[in-house]
Amino acid sequence: MPEVTAQGKTFECEQGSNLRRVLLEHGVELYNGKAAIINCRGIGSCGTCAVMIAGEVSKPNWKDLARRSLPPHSPTANLRLACQTKVLGDINVTKFDGFWGHKQETVWTPEH
Repeated sequence: MPEVTAQGKTFECEQGSNLRRVLLEHGVELYNGKAAIINCRGIGSCGTCAVMIAGEVSKPNWKDLARRSLPPHSPTANLRLACQTKVLGDINVTKFDGFWGHKQETVWTPEH
């Protein structure tokens, strides 16, 4: 089973699991500020669950690509929407600041 490391926690999940669900089930603070209340609940329309992922995950689907092509996101940024990403192997996840998690400062890393 793949291992996910995020916010100082490491846990296993089934291969093919939805990353958003896995992170939330393990108490990872996926959303910044009021995005914890105001988000699309995983349908891929808001973009607030954007994270940087190192490791093996599914290719971006059309929802992920479409949302990340709109401001404040950038299609060239190394981010993915957790709600539209499937875990395929061991991964490390990093969250950045800003309502949409799109800024430069890290909120948390895999280790912290």
